[in-house]
Amino acid sequence: YQAQIWRQGADENTLSIVQANFSLRSSRIPGHIPAKFDQQKRMSTLFLPTRILTRNFAGISRNMAKIIKLEDDMLEKQLSMAAKSLQAGNIIAVPTDTIYGLAGLAQSTEAVEQIYAIKGRNSSKPVAISVAEVSDIPRWARLTVPMECLQDLLPGPVTVVMQRTAALNTNLNPTTDLVGIRVPQHKFLRQLAETCMEPIALTSANTSAAGNTIAIQEFENLWPHLDLVLDGGRIESSLAEREGSTVVDLSVEGQFRVLRVGCGYKSTVETLGTKYDLKDATDYIIPARN
Repeated sequence: YQAQIWRQGADENTLSIVQANFSLRSSRIPGHIPAKFDQQKRMSTLFLPTRILTRNFAGISRNMAKIIKLEDDMLEKQLSMAAKSLQAGNIIAVPTDTIYGLAGLAQSTEAVEQIYAIKGRNSSKPVAISVAEVSDIPRWARLTVPMECLQDLLPGPVTVVMQRTAALNTNLNPTTDLVGIRVPQHKFLRQLAETCMEPIALTSANTSAAGNTIAIQEFENLWPHLDLVLDGGRIESSLAEREGSTVVDLSVEGQFRVLRVGCGYKSTVETLGTKYDLKDATDYIIPARN
């Protein structure tokens, strides 16, 4: 059941409709349903606190997000700016090793709720966390594999799903005891988690059902709802373009289940199955979406 929830969360290819019992003044808000919308049609309802949607989206008066071009010689200053924004409860856009993402502090319930509202994401779909080092994982999840195994997978384009610990915000993915954890192969994002000294809630920079983004211009519609947009340029690598991370369930000792193929699939299966002799319990794999 828990893995099934993560499967659902890994697949962004189903439109989630925000349905609220109050009037939103902006028709450009992702997921907004006009009053004349046919209520007889099937809807996927997003259950979020009205106060969050109201404060952030009703009668928007926020300025456009500040665009920051990431530069090596400005890294320390830009890290400080991004960390202060997150610590103030804001949501920012960041580049990763695979696609662009929306980021907020995982330990902040308000920030997590904002991420769901901005994306128009169904609240039953989990959000992963990103940490600075593999050595940070045991604080947030219970290990079923040796640390050496995680170090062979990470940093890299893999999300490992494990049983969460009590240290993690209970309002992050409250419908599941599992948590997906990333240690991306991206210097800035890892240093950002280290600077904040806590995990970052991370999900794709798009509205639900939209494609993954590899340049900031591709999610320009979200800019008004973000505090900062960190521009790392177009994300291009030897990895399959626009694929998110490979999601693998390691919550059961002695086995693994691939929940989403992603761009690290081949090396992940070889590492877990061949090197560490874990049983492949995969029964269904969701196409790559973040």
